[in-house]
Amino acid sequence: MKHIPRALSQVLRLVVLATILGAPSAHADDYADVNQLARSGKQTEALAKADAYLATNPRDPQMRFIKGVILTDAGKTDDAVATFTKLTQDYPELPEPYNNLAVLYAAQSQFDKARAALEMAVRTNPSYAVAYENLGDVYARLAAQSYAKAVQLDASTSASVTPKLTLIRSMFSSAAKGQKSAAATPAAAASAPVAAASAPAAAKTSPSKKP
Repeated sequence: MKHIPRALSQVLRLVVLATILGAPSAHADDYADVNQLARSGKQTEALAKADAYLATNPRDPQMRFIKGVILTDAGKTDDAVATFTKLTQDYPELPEPYNNLAVLYAAQSQFDKARAALEMAVRTNPSYAVAYENLGDVYARLAAQSYAKAVQLDASTSASVTPKLTLIRSMFSSAAKGQKSAAATPAAAASAPVAAASAPAAAKTSPSKKP
């Protein structure tokens, strides 16, 4: 399953860090420790520490989100999907879990599910630029599927459809090459989108975003 994270980077943008507004400072060290273990490639240890924390703080959205990202990186896609899905159920006002759930669906070519998740993300936060970008990519993927189906059903449509398919495929090919080039530069380490979400105590407030 190690191929899944690579597939994600070639399709949509995964949110890798969520900051819960008003989170107790005592918990910030726990979040930082788990993130540091994950960045160091110690995913098993990171998951163990996250689970230990969640054993006493089972509803903490930040740690659950971090755990979902670690599971994604570890190629444990089904577990990551379950984690983000439960977050959307417990905290439907937070857009980031919807975004990452969509990325996982898109990596499995489940573009209808990805579209639905992203539409929920932008509904909960109309200013969520990452989700809008991902939604555009999903629409393009769905368009490609429709064009391919048109040719399959009626070969006479090939003349009009083929240029459109070529354009979409070249777009994603160029995007993938651009991401590989960016990953080769030190600046890429700071390019991951940072998402801000409301804390459980302020669940009725609108999520804020950091640029």
